Amino acid sequence: MLILGIDPGSRITGYGVLDVATAMPRYVASGCIRIQADDLAQKLAQVYAGISELIAVHCPAEFAIEQVFMARNADSALKLGQARGTAIVCAANHGLPVSEYGPRQIKQAVAGTGSADKSQVQHMVTAILGLDGTPQADAADALAIALTHAHARRGLVNAGSFGGHRRRRRGDSWRDYKP
Repeated sequence: MLILGIDPGSRITGYGVLDVATAMPRYVASGCIRIQADDLAQKLAQVYAGISELIAVHCPAEFAIEQVFMARNADSALKLGQARGTAIVCAANHGLPVSEYGPRQIKQAVAGTGSADKSQVQHMVTAILGLDGTPQADAADALAIALTHAHARRGLVNAGSFGGHRRRRRGDSWRDYKP
């Protein structure tokens, strides 16, 4: 079963495809959809077409995307939201279930801390998936989103992800934990 993770953007949209048929997610593909248009409508059309092509090529069973976060620049946040909405509509039109994850949740699931920077996320994605090289930042973010979804499917995200640690209070038992 394949998961398509998307890191939306109006200039660069990262993507990552993971096979989660086994206990450990396996890398399938990653990269970036580079938007060439200047007009917003054409940019969104290119995001839609690029994701549609990825879905046709890889036939994922599930779709995961980053939630919108508050940016300092309102115009940038609006454009990001429009690219994100376009990606979600594309997935929905192809019949894929859509899961959304916040930036801190993704960083926590992959790097063990919600305040990880891009280089830490890239490093951890490379290590977790056993990649030979470091993926471009947007592609690494998309793979991190797919990894987060893979962990969420197994109930590991709220438990501290892989390799992460959940703080327990005195008297807590792992059996008491409910995601």
